[in-house]
Amino acid sequence: MKEVNFGVIGFGTVGSGVVKLFLDNKEELEKRLNFKLNLKKIADKMLKSKEGVKVPKSMLTADAYDIINDKQINIVVELVGGTGIAKKFILDAIKNGKHVVTANKALLAEFGEEIFEACEKEQKMLGFEASVGGVIPIIRSIKENLAGDRIDSVFGIINGTCNYILTRMTEEGKDFNDVLKEAQQKGYAEANPSLDVDGVDAAHKLAILTSLSFGVKVDFDDIYKEGITKLTNTDIKFASDFGYSIKLLGIAKRVDGGIDARVHPTLIPKSHPLANVRMEFNAIFVKGYASGPILLYGKGAGMMPTASAIMGDVIDIARNIANGGSIAVPNRGYNKSSMKKIKPKKIAEIENKFYIRMSVVDKPGVLAAISGILGKRKISIASVIQKGRDEKGNGVPLVIVTHETKEKELLRALEEIKKLDFCLQEPIFIRIEDSI
Repeated sequence: MKEVNFGVIGFGTVGSGVVKLFLDNKEELEKRLNFKLNLKKIADKMLKSKEGVKVPKSMLTADAYDIINDKQINIVVELVGGTGIAKKFILDAIKNGKHVVTANKALLAEFGEEIFEACEKEQKMLGFEASVGGVIPIIRSIKENLAGDRIDSVFGIINGTCNYILTRMTEEGKDFNDVLKEAQQKGYAEANPSLDVDGVDAAHKLAILTSLSFGVKVDFDDIYKEGITKLTNTDIKFASDFGYSIKLLGIAKRVDGGIDARVHPTLIPKSHPLANVRMEFNAIFVKGYASGPILLYGKGAGMMPTASAIMGDVIDIARNIANGGSIAVPNRGYNKSSMKKIKPKKIAEIENKFYIRMSVVDKPGVLAAISGILGKRKISIASVIQKGRDEKGNGVPLVIVTHETKEKELLRALEEIKKLDFCLQEPIFIRIEDSI
């Protein structure tokens, strides 16, 4: 019987999940495969089995190159993370004739071109399903299931930490900082949460989705990123009054012959399926030319969900090796020659509806003055809420929802508005996606 061997570099949370899943699932795998799949070696600085995952000491090594240089190992699973040594491990593994599986979204978003080029040169497969959406099979769906279609847009809740925080703020009325502390205590957020709450992690994933969905090369730095740190319960409540929920969305669309790719808090209709994605769950909403809307939903992180996605890639590559076949599906789903580098449209040029909240003195003529400034920029008002009266001259909230306008026009209007003597605080705005 043909044998295929793989090795795992990194025996942390996800690495131990991969090993546990493989060992626990051997009987099921034997039913699925017409060859023998072996876990040959695990590399980690800590030379010991993890709790609940027992492996022979002979399988453990402190040197990743015991895997990378082993001629009997066909597939290297990189689970070190980061963009430093992990990049070297992957490139050296490819150079040494190994296929690679990784969950490393930051590495693929920032240095993916170099890695994909290496795979092209050596004719090796790269599995990266776990890099976006954890267990959600979005990568394979785009590359294979939707290969005969044309994807027009992708909207994703692709950071579980932010979705957990926003769910708690929405449902329990808690402040951002209080929920963040609780999320850190429960392990949903890192001690330094900036990659999550500032939108960087979601932007890494969106860079990958954008490339796969539209067959383009995009620089990670060109994707607009905005996090959730400035969101307040006040805005969540007003958004609800207008019929919206607030989610941190990764958005990628075809627009005017180009691409729109951005990450930011977004008001979406409460009736939309994405509005009902709660807690740490992820969901990705794809619109195809022929398929129409598709929603994929599941756990975006965690030891075992991520391990499931990684083992799916290992098995896919192992089947290809065992059957002696050539690479049928390009690693990015498109032929290399067709993929052109493109800069996403600048956020200032994007047209959106907007939610605007201001703190103003409650006196006659305020709304008329603001409407006049907006009108001068051809910004039409769709709805207005003004709550409360204050006889002492303190500020009251004035909330406006606009019709579609270019963001640069809104920014110019808000610059004028904040200079008015009755405007007590800098206006805040949040983008709205109604046509999602």
